[in-house]
Amino acid sequence: MTATPLFFALERQGIATDATIFANLGTAPLVEHALRNGEGQLAKDGPLVVETGKHTGRSAKDKFIVRDAETEDTIWWGKTNVGMTPAHFAALKADFLAAVAAKNKLYVADLFGGSQPEHRVNVRVINEFAWHNLFVHTLLVRPSAAELAAFAPEYTIIDLPSFRADPARHGCRSETVIAVNFTEKLVLIGGTAYAGEMKKSVFGILNYLLPTQGIMPMHCSANIGADNKTAVFFGLSGTGKTTLSADASRTLIGDDEHGWSDTAVFNFEGGCYAKMIRLSPEAEPEIFATTKRFGTILENVVIDPETRELDFDDASLAENSRGSYPIDFIPNASEKNLGPVPANVIMLTADAYGVLPPIARLTPEQAMYHFLSGYTARVAGTEIGVTEPEATFSTCFGAPFMPRHPSVYGNLLKERIAKGGVRCWLVNTGWSGGKATMPGIKRMPIKATRALLNAALDGSLNDAEFRKDPNFGFEVPVAVPGVETRLLDPRGAWADPAEYDATAEDLVRKFVANFAEFEAHVDEGVRQAAPVATVAA
Repeated sequence: MTATPLFFALERQGIATDATIFANLGTAPLVEHALRNGEGQLAKDGPLVVETGKHTGRSAKDKFIVRDAETEDTIWWGKTNVGMTPAHFAALKADFLAAVAAKNKLYVADLFGGSQPEHRVNVRVINEFAWHNLFVHTLLVRPSAAELAAFAPEYTIIDLPSFRADPARHGCRSETVIAVNFTEKLVLIGGTAYAGEMKKSVFGILNYLLPTQGIMPMHCSANIGADNKTAVFFGLSGTGKTTLSADASRTLIGDDEHGWSDTAVFNFEGGCYAKMIRLSPEAEPEIFATTKRFGTILENVVIDPETRELDFDDASLAENSRGSYPIDFIPNASEKNLGPVPANVIMLTADAYGVLPPIARLTPEQAMYHFLSGYTARVAGTEIGVTEPEATFSTCFGAPFMPRHPSVYGNLLKERIAKGGVRCWLVNTGWSGGKATMPGIKRMPIKATRALLNAALDGSLNDAEFRKDPNFGFEVPVAVPGVETRLLDPRGAWADPAEYDATAEDLVRKFVANFAEFEAHVDEGVRQAAPVATVAA
């Protein structure tokens, strides 16, 4: 039974069920359903608060791509993109459809992945949880009523947290599975209640489709200045993509996933997905304000059962607590979720070794080198077992979501930088004066980062005096108004310069070792952009 109509019925997709279908509900009814189903509770100021259970982040090792004639020569197979046989997927699909058939209610959302009409994909998402349907309704691009009246899905995601996969029958690793079939245009997600799997599945689809159209898909945030110039911010989780793009003085295009076409930077999504742990109104006022609004979903944020007050400093449920909200909850968001092609590319890293400067100017070759490297560092205390800084390299600043070979995305970036005369910057939002684990060493002040970014984006930083970093070869400003000079010289900020040199040499070796797999796929100019360990005079 369909409680709300679908233009393209599930039966036409081969999905049979006696469940009551709630299709394309809005925010308020989905919140009501979630509360009635016991899936969450309302916080004091209106957001829906939910828990995701044991899965508080992506299950990267449980993701598979069906290896068949379509994908054999187009996927970058390896530790990130792991194959599943067509036979195993067929068994998994049969069991998923049986599980769907047995449900008494289902939630369906028809949405767009991509805000630029000529480059978007029609995605149907089928959920057993109302809050998951609300999440995907919030995070993807919402069609108009007229578009829904003629909506035909191209890709379908079936998301069943209650499903338990069988490794022997389904060719997977555990009871949790994320299986992507590009031939059948079907994604099956089971055994996890972490909602981010859905949004990243759509990101993976677009990362597969768009390069064949000459579109650069990017794991980045993006915003526009008063001069109508766009900046994109590449970066892994925790480096500041969402925080730095939510700048009251600039127009937000989006916080996480974008495409770079010949005419625009366009958001893949219609919402934001921000980290909530230790969120403060002083450091991130725009994001903090969303936690006091009806329509925001807060995952694994601790809530007082009596007062319904939120505690963003409590990590007992998850270090990776999250909030999702419509992009228009940010006051200065772009109405169309798109803007001009970029004038500046920012690559963010949180260097826990205290080696990298807070900002550096990159040549196009250096930009491609650091894009393919995708460096950041994990810090003790944020993950179990991490007691010292640990270098993390995720090519293209998003390896888990890049199905094609990194050189495909790297060459697209290089071409677009050259075509647009784009300025490129590396920004370290990590630590200065020592390793993050050393007593008294603090993270880069966000005010200093914003001051440096503003100078880069308004063009004034180009007039500064620069020095060449002896290890990485990029240009570092010597002095910038409003920024303490000591922050600009990482070596000088260390109490023991010799210890800095040894740490820098170790980090350089990590960069070089990581880049070895890409050397055959880049030209000599990019190879020459590699760092070289040099003890400073």
